[in-house]
Amino acid sequence: MLLLRRVCFLLLPSPSPPRAPLAKPLPPLLRPPRTLPSAARPLASMAAPAAMSRDAFRAAVTNTLERRLFFVPSFKIYGGVAGLYDYGPPGCAVKANVLAFWRQHFVLEEGMLEVDCPCVTPEVVLKASGHVDKFTDLMVKDEKTGNCYRADHLLKDFCKDKLEKDQTLSPEQAEEYNKILAILDDLSAEQLGAKIKEYGIVAPDTKNPLSDPYPFNLMFQTSIGPSGLSPGYMRPETAQGIFVNFKDLYYYNGNKLPFAAAQIGQAFRNEISPRQGLLRVREFTLAEIEHFVDPEDKSHPKFCDVSDLEFLMFPREDQMAGRSATRLKLGNAVSEGTVNNETLGYFIGRVYLFLTQLGIDKDRLRFRQHLPNEMAHYAADCWDAEIECSYGWIECVGIADRSAYDLRAHSDKSGEKLEAHEKFAEPREVEKLVITPSKKELGLAFKGNQRMVLEALEAMGETEALEMKAALESKGEVEFKVCTLGKDVTIKKNMVSINIEKKKEHQRKFTPSVIEPSFGIGRIIYCLFEHCFYQRPGKAEDEQLNVFGFPPLVAPIKCTVFPLVKLEKFEVVAKKISKALTAAGISHIIDMTGNTIGKRYARTDELGVPLAITVDNTTSVTVRDRDSKDQIRVEVDEVASVAKEVTDGQSTWADIMWRYPTHTASVAEDEAEP
Repeated sequence: MLLLRRVCFLLLPSPSPPRAPLAKPLPPLLRPPRTLPSAARPLASMAAPAAMSRDAFRAAVTNTLERRLFFVPSFKIYGGVAGLYDYGPPGCAVKANVLAFWRQHFVLEEGMLEVDCPCVTPEVVLKASGHVDKFTDLMVKDEKTGNCYRADHLLKDFCKDKLEKDQTLSPEQAEEYNKILAILDDLSAEQLGAKIKEYGIVAPDTKNPLSDPYPFNLMFQTSIGPSGLSPGYMRPETAQGIFVNFKDLYYYNGNKLPFAAAQIGQAFRNEISPRQGLLRVREFTLAEIEHFVDPEDKSHPKFCDVSDLEFLMFPREDQMAGRSATRLKLGNAVSEGTVNNETLGYFIGRVYLFLTQLGIDKDRLRFRQHLPNEMAHYAADCWDAEIECSYGWIECVGIADRSAYDLRAHSDKSGEKLEAHEKFAEPREVEKLVITPSKKELGLAFKGNQRMVLEALEAMGETEALEMKAALESKGEVEFKVCTLGKDVTIKKNMVSINIEKKKEHQRKFTPSVIEPSFGIGRIIYCLFEHCFYQRPGKAEDEQLNVFGFPPLVAPIKCTVFPLVKLEKFEVVAKKISKALTAAGISHIIDMTGNTIGKRYARTDELGVPLAITVDNTTSVTVRDRDSKDQIRVEVDEVASVAKEVTDGQSTWADIMWRYPTHTASVAEDEAEP
């Protein structure tokens, strides 16, 4: 359910000293080149020159990604479509590696139940979940061209632009703009429209006047079957498929709690004005977990495994007080009540480990707690894993305790009880609320609406039922709202019996709560691209070579094989090594082009390939590390096992260098633009 809310981040990238932002300024995106071996080198964004701006850095990253076909705009020969992108071969490989590690880290290690549900979803399912009525953004139109814009984005961009660039702002004006950014999610359509008019905000492309804001549902609508009588939607998230299958999954799990179900799949959102590349698109991959737990016991047996982790956390109190994110120990955050419960805390810790092991810089990762105006009324607690990139802090993972809302919503709509039970060792005497509607009297009074009134009475909570009992005893009748009818009806004393009875129970029935970590895979991958990208000097003056410093875990290609020169004896050895690498399950390519070895190195560095194997002898070869550029000599028969050690994470490059002789290339790395 990632991004079901529309979030206004309070942290502003405002550099103006007189108007201090709500958090500390962002650290430099581009750092000087390092000479550490790849295993020891922090995978943070680095580049020279250090003065490169955010926009220039982003352009360098994006140009390299598109030129090397990591991703490109979809249908670009026809002009492209905003918010749709194609992953090319290296992009597909990175994505596949990220998803494989996600399955390993969560599904396998946590014993989750993986499902795969359809993208096309009947309307009734999304009606129950609230998406049909509430999954909207407020939109404005250019009154002359008809171009559409997110109303809150226009107001947010205006305020941020003023705070960042207008040096004439008074403290009062700065305070007003900061306040608007803080309450942006709470503004109604009328309030948004009033502010747009007050500030004279116009269409950014044409400067034409804008319409009043109005809601636009973000789901792609379709019909199921040729008749057009069965409306449906392309799912905006994967979670609903898990909720509607809870009963079967609970049975499959031996009727035991807690358990978790997971799903990876495509989701669709008809964004009003997609922007920021892969960060806001109309079709994207989600990986979602629904961890079902007893609402009376949200402890976690493995919480001690993550309780000592310390990382940047941004509790709501700090945000509202204008303080910065600080490093907190996760165990303390849970014990002190900052994080609501152990299970939620456990998944926050697991998400932190997942992202940092992928290659996300831990110093540019924080966990931000939702503010009161962002929290759904039913949620117990919500945190976002936000990653800093050139666009600012980006929500990439949502981790929410959604209480029992989702299962109850589908139970109410479908009539199917989505419950769990706890068997008692000995029967317990409990006081039980018993609501007994009179079908005969309800039928006489409400005729065709009898069933809806009856179900509404049976679904009453204890407080509401006891209030109705008191009103019926004192007045003989009471007005009762039936949501499915959309109106109030009059309930008389003879229509329902409400009593508290003592009963012996052998088990407790309850609706489980759900803890939901939801991962935006495309957003994580884009932030990973930026965090792993750096530049280093080439041979020519002022020449900068692009490098993606991917960890071997996610690198699209693990190694390359280069015959030094085009000789048959070297090509035979290269093919022998390729066969051994294939047998070891190591992705690789052979480059037998006539380019200089330096140009071939530069080309594979741009793809983020960790190791390069240069065949310059028939018995031993040169193995080069991408980041340090250090080289060693390895026997031909051993090279596949060495590559597997490094790419599988069994050994670091530093470990390997202790075991093999270093090598100084007889042919200089004539590094130039690939």
